[in-house]
Amino acid sequence: MSISDLKILSLEDNPVDAELIREKMISEKFTNLRMEVISTEKEFINRLNTNTYNLILSDYNLPQFTGLEALLIAKKICPEIPFIFVSGTVGEEMAIELLRKGASDYVLKGNLDKLPLAINRSIREVQEQKALKEAEKELRKLSQAVYQSPASIIITNINGDIEFVNPKTISLTGYTKDELIGTNPRIFNSGEIQKEVFENLWETIISGKVWTGELLNRKKNGELYWESASISPIFDENENIIHYLAINEDITEQKRLTLDLIEAKEKAEESDRLKTAFLMNISHEIRTPMNGILGFTELLKTPGLSGDKQLEFINIIKESGERMLNIINDIIDISKIESGNLDLKIEKANVNSILKDLFTFFTPESNAYNIELKVEPGLSDEESQIETDITKLKQILTNLIKNALKFTESGSVKFGYVKKENMLEFFVRDTGIGISPENKDIIFDRFVQVDMSHTRKYEGAGLGLSISKAYIELLGGEIRVESELNKGSTFYFTVPYNHSEKEQIIEKSSPMPVHFEKSINMLIAEDDASVRMYFKELLNIENLNLSFAVNGKEAVEIIKLIQEIDIVLMDLKMPIMDGFEATKQIKKIRKNLPVIAQTAYASPNDEKEAREAGCNDFITKPINYEKLFYLINKYTQN
Repeated sequence: MSISDLKILSLEDNPVDAELIREKMISEKFTNLRMEVISTEKEFINRLNTNTYNLILSDYNLPQFTGLEALLIAKKICPEIPFIFVSGTVGEEMAIELLRKGASDYVLKGNLDKLPLAINRSIREVQEQKALKEAEKELRKLSQAVYQSPASIIITNINGDIEFVNPKTISLTGYTKDELIGTNPRIFNSGEIQKEVFENLWETIISGKVWTGELLNRKKNGELYWESASISPIFDENENIIHYLAINEDITEQKRLTLDLIEAKEKAEESDRLKTAFLMNISHEIRTPMNGILGFTELLKTPGLSGDKQLEFINIIKESGERMLNIINDIIDISKIESGNLDLKIEKANVNSILKDLFTFFTPESNAYNIELKVEPGLSDEESQIETDITKLKQILTNLIKNALKFTESGSVKFGYVKKENMLEFFVRDTGIGISPENKDIIFDRFVQVDMSHTRKYEGAGLGLSISKAYIELLGGEIRVESELNKGSTFYFTVPYNHSEKEQIIEKSSPMPVHFEKSINMLIAEDDASVRMYFKELLNIENLNLSFAVNGKEAVEIIKLIQEIDIVLMDLKMPIMDGFEATKQIKKIRKNLPVIAQTAYASPNDEKEAREAGCNDFITKPINYEKLFYLINKYTQN
């Protein structure tokens, strides 16, 4: 604001005196002057509350109130506005009292020549006070920024002795303020940074430049931490260095994340390499049984083929299909492991019965290769009753025994278990080719085989051990291997010994019937034409009458029209309306109508979702015909 540009509020009851004051102001080059003259308390308060002024001039003696009362009102409403008394009766004592109460100055009416000087001085004082307050405000802001900064701030003298640290430095390093003031930043030295780094740092800042870099420092408790540091000189008005300022940011977590990303990148690259090799292996493993299926299917068309040859080709096709199904199941299991979708189904189980079943199952294979197969249960039948996931325990043992037989050309394979405290330790021991020391740590990894070459001798997708390891860990156990190259291997794994008093009752499938005792009307909802044809041939049985729907909507309409339907076989994935929604609608129409879900999916949630939709039971593709006949019988023949 220019001092010549003034808006003044004048408290004056004498119009002549008011005009004299105005003329004096104009004569003193207050050219852009706006002066409002009032004389009452009410007007004074109203003007102060509704307008902004640069200066208040006031007579001391007013008709309704005194100048002192006006001063007190002004200091309450607008204390920052200069207040100058212009009066003819103010004595020295009163003048001192008015100045003490907050007046900026006083001028006698008989000496108005002093008024411009008093105005200039009062306004400049206000401007200086305002500037000082702004400076103090900025200084407080800067001080708060330093104290509250998330970065560590240290100021040293030119010798490097610490003169100031902010609270972040104290919380980061663990030292107190008293422990740091007067010491050298060498107190943070971890000993891990090369001497040349600090030499370069000092050369840079002594020359008046800013040094930036990363330092590995040590806290008071000995813990190491990384800092991103910016150290710069502070100059006086003559460009002399008087202090050094260090602003440091803790980047320990960023460093850790960077290292983690580098490690993750390396693992991803290794995983890509392994997956590429795995896919090449899987391609071979799938194409081999496919060649058996397609090749021998074509050979079945040969004219004049004998019955024995037909049976031989059919058996090869069946074995090839089973082999491919095992590969597909392994891939599905791996996908569940990768996505973390493994679930446990805890049941009562007899471990000895499981071992006996496996011994019976693998005996023909071991005899075919002239390998002695032995089983050694470690407890009595009654003591071997536990609670576990039967399916996963069987698959673990099956994978290990199958591997043992595959990699053993002569000698024996022995499997069993012993009880160790609250765990059962299973073992599968063979006299096969063994495992080299460098491969022991990788054989359980996903997508890894010991021999990944094109000339490898043994077939297989190489997934069994990684699946087994995941299952064992899910059951609460561990797996390890002891092996010597060309002398054999022993795989050990543990599962908790959760003893159960009652032996599990296993529901046996009924044999495939020639006919059913009473007539059954069955609706099959299936969109695939070849599968419908398969069901027509498979279920061509006396007393079983079939109807077909090609989608869920059609199945619902048939149920509405035909009340005689006794059971529904429902595919879950169909166009227009899927099996989940169709089952829900069918159950609204006929609540007690049995619905068996069938699906080619293998998600662990499929069965749960099917049952929530209202399905009574669940069967997966490819259809096991014995299980299918058992379920039809279970839900219709009672």
